[in-house]
Amino acid sequence: MTSLMLSRRSLIASVGAVAATGLSGLILPAQAKGLAPTPSMRGGSNNYRPGAPIVDRIGNGGFWMSGTVRRAGDGAPLAGQRIQIWAHTTEGHERDPHSHGATLTDANGNFRLEMPQIVPAFGQPHGHLAYDSGEFETVFLRPIMRSSKDKTLEAHFVLQAA
Repeated sequence: MTSLMLSRRSLIASVGAVAATGLSGLILPAQAKGLAPTPSMRGGSNNYRPGAPIVDRIGNGGFWMSGTVRRAGDGAPLAGQRIQIWAHTTEGHERDPHSHGATLTDANGNFRLEMPQIVPAFGQPHGHLAYDSGEFETVFLRPIMRSSKDKTLEAHFVLQAA
């Protein structure tokens, strides 16, 4: 009789869990809900050039710009997303076409592009990055380096569907 009671209790508990969480809790894996999209930064679109070419490297390199691209809501990595990068560097100004290039994210949503050393413009060493492919809302970022001697800079995008 005891095993029958435990079975009934288990059945009632299971039905209660399904009622409380819905079937989606049993079918879908746990997800990080509510990951907010990245807002565009003020000044991020300065000297933006639509359609900058995808390149292996900008200029002679020596500095690495990297980051990630994820989907808002569930945080899933986004592969094949185009990220444009430009900056004031030892080889050119932000407005110069040869200071611009784009790269694509890998299967894990990561991107990395080598470029010349970033130098201060208007007193701040900073880079510019843009997601502008159309599947998601356009986002412009303008991260500032801690020091003009840094050899890397990261920027992370969380994109909202357009």
